[in-house]
Amino acid sequence: MERVLTGLRVVELAGIGPSPHAAMLLADLGADVVRVERPGGVTQLVPVDKDAVLRNRRSVSADLKDPDDLATVLNLVEKADVLIESYRPGVAERLGIGPDICAERNGRLIYARVTGWGQDGPLASRAGHDINYLALSGALNAMGRPGERPLAPLNLVADLGGGSMLAVLGILAALHSRTRTGTGQVLDIAMVDGVSALMSMFWTLTENDLWSPERGTNVIDGGAPFYDTYECADGRYIAVGAVEPVFYARLLIGLGLDAADLPDQYDRSEWPSVRDCFARIFRTRERDAWAATFADLDACVTPVLSLAEVPHHPQIAARGTVVEAFGQRQPAAAPRFADMPGTTYSAPRIPGADTVSVLRDWCEDHGNSSGR
Repeated sequence: MERVLTGLRVVELAGIGPSPHAAMLLADLGADVVRVERPGGVTQLVPVDKDAVLRNRRSVSADLKDPDDLATVLNLVEKADVLIESYRPGVAERLGIGPDICAERNGRLIYARVTGWGQDGPLASRAGHDINYLALSGALNAMGRPGERPLAPLNLVADLGGGSMLAVLGILAALHSRTRTGTGQVLDIAMVDGVSALMSMFWTLTENDLWSPERGTNVIDGGAPFYDTYECADGRYIAVGAVEPVFYARLLIGLGLDAADLPDQYDRSEWPSVRDCFARIFRTRERDAWAATFADLDACVTPVLSLAEVPHHPQIAARGTVVEAFGQRQPAAAPRFADMPGTTYSAPRIPGADTVSVLRDWCEDHGNSSGR
């Protein structure tokens, strides 16, 4: 089935975190991604055949410390357009599959290195997790309620937003560059850099004295009563994002309030009293009753859904944003392309299950190869 990345060949040296997610995104769009697993695979939170992040690609088993297995993988590299690795700096070189060796075999290769701290600097060789990259980028300090400790979010921000999404952007940019230059690139993708890039708006606000360093006191960090979550009568929550005056006016309509009886929307000194007012009203009805009230008001008010509820929401259901494949629900591939069919989801493979077929398809193929 022809898709936007059909014909792109990717070697993924198995890891955890952002690199497999980046490989999934490429595979979802049609790239032929081969995941190279060490014998026995990597440590998984869930069984390999249930991990949706490992969908849509094949698996080869290889011990890179074994000369014969290394030679086999380097043969794949010769045929590849992209290699993704997430080792600490210097590890790939010691294994004999660093960017210089790979460039000798394939000068058109895009060699994508995904790490937390990057390839240089005093922390380059140190371990880290999402929360650490958020901490040093300034993002973590901005998350949470006033007077309370910073609140660690899900690992969507550094691992995925600053890591895998940046990796995919870099890979596609390097492929575009290759169409002009004919040569590959080595990409230094650091999650701390990615988070910093995501913080561009907040740097701008800070540098122009438009952002308070006290967390939970700004318009879009939960400080404003019109940008927050509220508990309803049934213990579930409603999300309010009525920032602009037109949406704020509709929020007040839905709550049965008259703007004349309230202070100005942006009078920060009155935000605590307005929040108390909103909280008191939201607690009088159940979440779904409030969702029905705001359904046609276009006030940026939505129910806070659990994962179990998400597939049943009319918007999610209409777009097929959640699909069921190989016996479990999971996010659909994104983005979508008007002239290309949707993705057919193949189940994650047992490590090494496709070694024979990959070597046959890649290494015995003497026809067209993007990597050469």
